[in-house]
Amino acid sequence: MSSVANASPSPEPIITAPARTLPWWGFGLANMAVVGVLSIGAWWLLVDPAWSPLASYPQPFTAMLFWTILAVVWVAFTFGWAGPPGLSQPLRGLVALALSAAIGIGITLVLAYGYGAIDPSFAASRPDGAGFTTGNIFVLFAFFSYVIVVVNWTQWPWAGRISQPLAGIAELSAVAMPTIVLYAVLALPNLAVWAVPGTTLLSVPTLIGWFYNVIVAVVITGLLTENWPWRLAGSPPRVALAAAIGNVVLGTALYFIDLGVARVLMGGANAAALGDGITIYAAEFGVCWVVWMIAWANVFGNRPVGQSAAANYAMRIGVTFVLGMATYLVYYFWLAGTVLHEPVVIGGMHGDALGFIDWVVLWMLWYVLFFGSWGLPPMREAEPETTR
Repeated sequence: MSSVANASPSPEPIITAPARTLPWWGFGLANMAVVGVLSIGAWWLLVDPAWSPLASYPQPFTAMLFWTILAVVWVAFTFGWAGPPGLSQPLRGLVALALSAAIGIGITLVLAYGYGAIDPSFAASRPDGAGFTTGNIFVLFAFFSYVIVVVNWTQWPWAGRISQPLAGIAELSAVAMPTIVLYAVLALPNLAVWAVPGTTLLSVPTLIGWFYNVIVAVVITGLLTENWPWRLAGSPPRVALAAAIGNVVLGTALYFIDLGVARVLMGGANAAALGDGITIYAAEFGVCWVVWMIAWANVFGNRPVGQSAAANYAMRIGVTFVLGMATYLVYYFWLAGTVLHEPVVIGGMHGDALGFIDWVVLWMLWYVLFFGSWGLPPMREAEPETTR
């Protein structure tokens, strides 16, 4: 036979099926569906005032929730850690989740049952969970100080100069001092057992409503507008100073905007019945907006990305704002009462968005940061867009 006849046949090409991916909107909706199921399921088991055997609502649940979200910020951003890299998912995510939960629960218990024995302002025995509240209000200021360092300051002056974990230790320690000052000046005179009525700068509802909107400003500029306009200041120290001052100014403006939106959405009768306490609803609406800003930047690809910078920013802000309004209405007038069994606030309104919606934020951070959206196909790479 000829050499051709004796030759081995060429191997058949191996055809592999393309890896499954999801479009940006599908990936985002899938993540939100998983987070929604986890949030509601865990709520029924651990928090629900009607169904949970733990009787944790509203305190110490709220305190543990706030401190655990802050612990996620410390673990994932301050220290840049999302679980042991040698472990595969979901074990890696479970380790990081357990660590952040242990930190949040541990701080709550130490303050309420340890330090509370020294300073009764923090004691778990105070009526209506007031001791837990005194401790967890600290987190309001810590959200601002630790998040601004990450998203607006890009962790200046530690980034690139000190390696982890020393950079994290330095950041954790240095940022703690101004946070304590803010807490001591703005919050403690309202909450401590030694507080003198009439001597505080702001009432607790107004303080929470205003300062939470300073956090909203940090999230908008840090996530949706890519640190604009603060990045225009130039050098890192100038950017840090511009962000610190600018976010307080922007947050103050947002406080009045969000309070006005909250009034309209709840209706005039409900707003009038709440009286002076309505000022906290600037924060209650703000958290409904923030949950979508975090989701938009992390699981929806922060779309759009191919327009002009101004158009990109405006559309991101507009879309998340509308989603925030829808979330506010659905939560207060249906979800909180019918699904979550939270008590009535006024009229047909139930619940506290700073509780459950922050619970959703926590589960989103856990699932997206620590678990890397485990179990879902990845987001499809974006098609090239023409920048206008």
